[in-house]
Amino acid sequence: MTRTENSSSMEPMLPPEGIVELEDLAMDLATKASGLAGLIPKTVRLEIGDLVRSMNCYYSNLIEGHDTHPRDIDRALTHADYSNNPEKRTLQLEAIAHIDVQRLIDHRNDLQVAPSKTGYILWLHREFCKRLPDELLWVHTPATGKRVHITPGKFRSGGVQVGKHIPPGSESIPLFLKRFGEAYDPNRLSRIRQITAIGAMHHRLLWIHPFYDGNGRVARLMSHAALLHCGIGSSLWSVARGLARNVQLYKSLLMATDSTRRGDLDGRGALSTQTLIEFCSFFLKVCIDQVDYMSSLLEPDQLLRRMRLHIEDEVQANILPKGSFALLREALLTGEIPRGRSAEITGYKERMARMVVAKLLKKGYLKSKSSRSPLLLSFPLDAVEQWFPKLYPVGQVTS
Repeated sequence: MTRTENSSSMEPMLPPEGIVELEDLAMDLATKASGLAGLIPKTVRLEIGDLVRSMNCYYSNLIEGHDTHPRDIDRALTHADYSNNPEKRTLQLEAIAHIDVQRLIDHRNDLQVAPSKTGYILWLHREFCKRLPDELLWVHTPATGKRVHITPGKFRSGGVQVGKHIPPGSESIPLFLKRFGEAYDPNRLSRIRQITAIGAMHHRLLWIHPFYDGNGRVARLMSHAALLHCGIGSSLWSVARGLARNVQLYKSLLMATDSTRRGDLDGRGALSTQTLIEFCSFFLKVCIDQVDYMSSLLEPDQLLRRMRLHIEDEVQANILPKGSFALLREALLTGEIPRGRSAEITGYKERMARMVVAKLLKKGYLKSKSSRSPLLLSFPLDAVEQWFPKLYPVGQVTS
């Protein structure tokens, strides 16, 4: 595995300027992403953000070959209810680790810290891995055949091979990440260049492969942070869902982008410029597809229609009381409901209105910080498949 270690071996770091397709995709993504946040009140956005983080975790796990059922995630997240099955429990803990770290990313206010900086990448790995059970912190290294323990937030100390690709030697990782941080420094790039570069960032971090394990997870979390940093990301949508739903194409394009330059018409770097452009295009199209998908789900009239049909079925089955939809509709449209308005909204007397509220709180359709606090809309897993169709693969929510 010995070779000359020079950060120029991962050039080009950016797709060339003036690629009309990439710039058009970047503009389309920026426009659509800015419209998504305005569809619903802020308090509802925060609740949906929790739902999307769980979804993002599910799909990110799926890319890694870990199929953690949404109900198992929900039990661990909402009720701290972990499976007696050791394998399932381990995957639940892995899921919670991912959700916790994405929540930290979504709620961080230090947007001056560029996600491409070495310190940020180490922070992502440390925060994720320190939450994992010890059994997930051991890997076999093909180079030696030995088991290696992963230290959270620490680079690998030996060589690795990923398919046909041999990443830089461990002693060169700081050098490569220094170049990485410089190339994707947002202070050096226009906003459009930042957006078109996110796919390149994603690939090049995986190409460096700085950790023994967790590289894919860190790359997806870093990409999420980079989208937030340039003002188009949101807790309302997840690129991981799109990558997982196109996982074979995603992995094949990643492998293709590892390839060396293919002649004089393929740029001037050591790696292929054309395959980098193709991966960046794919990445932006996946982002746009996911923004479009969530926009279609959150369009108020359509969301209310799905909510109404579902709640009517629940009322008919005597699972929820009459008057439930009126409260849920108000919570969606206004963001929160003062408790004193429940009788007015349902059209019931005070005692009956309180009963409706109590039932919706118990079933998880509403939530409140205290018995006197306003009522907020919530999203119990039982409602997810009806309110947000195709959020998960068919049958994954209810099976």
